[in-house]
Amino acid sequence: MPQELSIVQLLLNASWVVQAVVVLLGLVSIISWAAIIRKVFALKRVNSHNEDFEREFWSGANLNDLYAAAAQSARHGGPMERIFASGMREYQKLRERRITDNGSLLDGARRAMRASFQRELDALETNLSFLGTVGSVSPYVGLFGTVWGIMHAFTGLAALAQVTLATVAPGIAEALVATAIGLFAAIPAVVAYNRFATDIDRVANRMETFMEEFSNILQRNLGQQAPHATASGH
Repeated sequence: MPQELSIVQLLLNASWVVQAVVVLLGLVSIISWAAIIRKVFALKRVNSHNEDFEREFWSGANLNDLYAAAAQSARHGGPMERIFASGMREYQKLRERRITDNGSLLDGARRAMRASFQRELDALETNLSFLGTVGSVSPYVGLFGTVWGIMHAFTGLAALAQVTLATVAPGIAEALVATAIGLFAAIPAVVAYNRFATDIDRVANRMETFMEEFSNILQRNLGQQAPHATASGH
């Protein structure tokens, strides 16, 4: 009998607890793979949007024009663009209130960008904790199924007058399938979690660097312009 069929046969003959564990781990594995695929495309999209906006920002475009474009495409833009729009929005609101203190203007823009940065970071980390949980818990769930299966197997062997390897092996094999499925679910989740955590840290560092650079541009503009002027370029 082919090995694939023998594994299926082992699962069919296993106790209901082992079967439930295998089904649960199988569902978790499918969900985690779906989360991994979504996260891969989401991070690629974020990096692409951020690169496009940075290229446009450092091309010397007018800040007010950039803000108008960012406000119109807030939903379809990238995180860096939304952070910039939050800072400019708060900056312009404070100027409209005739606040002329440079420190207050810069602090307000920085606070707005920091709040927007935190929202963007939370969005980037969506499903990351789920992958971490799958990677850490799945082996233990599989081990639980294995321990239960071995207990069930030895309980059945107690009624036999003569115990041989041929009678012991199937029950142990049924139980070990649960551990194998648990590892199958955990390993991709752990690898993906570590990779995504590293990628998100890079994106976060890049956005924080942009926030500092944009704050420096606002500070230079405030030092060069009259108190009633608006930021126009960099």
